[in-house]
Amino acid sequence: MNDAGLGRVVMCVPTYNEADNLAWLVGRLRAAEPAVHVLVVDDNSPDGTGALADELAAADDAIHVLHRTEKGGLGAAYLAGFRWALDAGYDVVGEMDADGSHQPEQLHRLLEALVEGGGADLVIGSRYVPGGSVVNWPKRREAISRGGNLYVRLLLGIAVRDATAGYRVFRRTALEKIDLDSVESTGYVFQTDLVTRCLRAGLTVREVPIEFVERVRGDSKMSGAVATESLRRITRWGLRERREQLHRALRRGR
Repeated sequence: MNDAGLGRVVMCVPTYNEADNLAWLVGRLRAAEPAVHVLVVDDNSPDGTGALADELAAADDAIHVLHRTEKGGLGAAYLAGFRWALDAGYDVVGEMDADGSHQPEQLHRLLEALVEGGGADLVIGSRYVPGGSVVNWPKRREAISRGGNLYVRLLLGIAVRDATAGYRVFRRTALEKIDLDSVESTGYVFQTDLVTRCLRAGLTVREVPIEFVERVRGDSKMSGAVATESLRRITRWGLRERREQLHRALRRGR
């Protein structure tokens, strides 16, 4: 798409053992959105993903690599990538998976939603709004994902239908306002954390439909244990948030 009004855009792509997918994904992204830069955040992948990323960067000035020394969690990788992007002066900072489940050819939908209809501070590529879909997921996994998002909406009192989604773009002003240095979540709960922070800060969050496609190469990092731990953390966090809301309401009522 034409990036008029957006400024400089970079998509952060965290990797751990994605050597089979990285060149394929980055090639599609650069073809679909030539004006968009790519930051690969590699967590010291033992399969050589980091070295492959360096080769891609050497051949294309719009590709950058951030090497981390250990596998520290999805949220930690994104936080490192966001800080790098802000320091480098990017105006829009996005995130997407390296396995192809987030299709680069649909990125224009997210970028357009940043400027259309009065604009937005955060745009989420959503599986669960009208027009969104999931391809090749087992029914059980989709049910867990949908149920988890319903639980998040009810517990946290937010209207976002896909708060756990990992395909999204932020304006730099949004990331600056929510204070990344105070973010402690490092796992998959990170996605819900940042959505909620944006809403609590009064920022505009918009969802656009995407077709989410299950990976065809490599192993998924999500498991039942990871999903359960994420919901457990969301529960603790959500209950704490509700207690704080109640205390604030009581103080106002005095």
